[in-house]
Amino acid sequence: MDVQATKVLVIDDSDVILESLSSFLGKYNFSVIKSHDGLDGIQKAAEHKPALIFLDLMMPNVDGMKMLEVKKVIKEIKDIPVIVISANTARSNVLSAMERGADRVISKPLDFELVKKYVDELLGKKNFHETKKNQILSDNDSNEIKGKLIKFFIESFEIRKKTILDAIKKKDAARLKTAVHEIRGAGGTIGYNQLSVLSGEVEDRDLNSPTDWVFAEFKCNQIFAIVRQIKNNYSK
Repeated sequence: MDVQATKVLVIDDSDVILESLSSFLGKYNFSVIKSHDGLDGIQKAAEHKPALIFLDLMMPNVDGMKMLEVKKVIKEIKDIPVIVISANTARSNVLSAMERGADRVISKPLDFELVKKYVDELLGKKNFHETKKNQILSDNDSNEIKGKLIKFFIESFEIRKKTILDAIKKKDAARLKTAVHEIRGAGGTIGYNQLSVLSGEVEDRDLNSPTDWVFAEFKCNQIFAIVRQIKNNYSK
């Protein structure tokens, strides 16, 4: 008799992160529920009562920090453990997330060995039993999964590029930082760490002066060039 799958909710506005975690957890005994923003995530948490929540911090509508605060006052979901996943794991950001109720914080790109460790700690049992089936999936499907993640990234990039260009034109720092945040998290996940590095440099910059904006535009153009190369490689 099959053991009932453990329900896990993943809340992230990045299709790359959602697909990456879903593919990984799906190899084991997990049923993954997906959400793109905090408000929808709260609703799905109350509806499905998952055993665990993975939560991104920077998202539209209700961001991760606000969701942690709201979660604490909703009786049905307040005791569900949360693993925050964030591209920004500076000490102040980690402490802020923990103070608001996060149980663990893990950086992007995701280290799946650390994911295993934290899930087991929070659920109080071993959840990642290696089987022949798991090993076969790992060996045979890795390229297919990576290709799928890159496809998700490429398909959503044109919209994000327009957002970046418009934010630079209007000197809208908050909008630009939100746009590059997803790229920062996705870059390493799809195997292009330089995208994460460049995006992080823009996201972490104080965009107060004309020089800062010249810097941001230069770095974004480097991001665009790398993505063009990725597109060329996968269109052959």
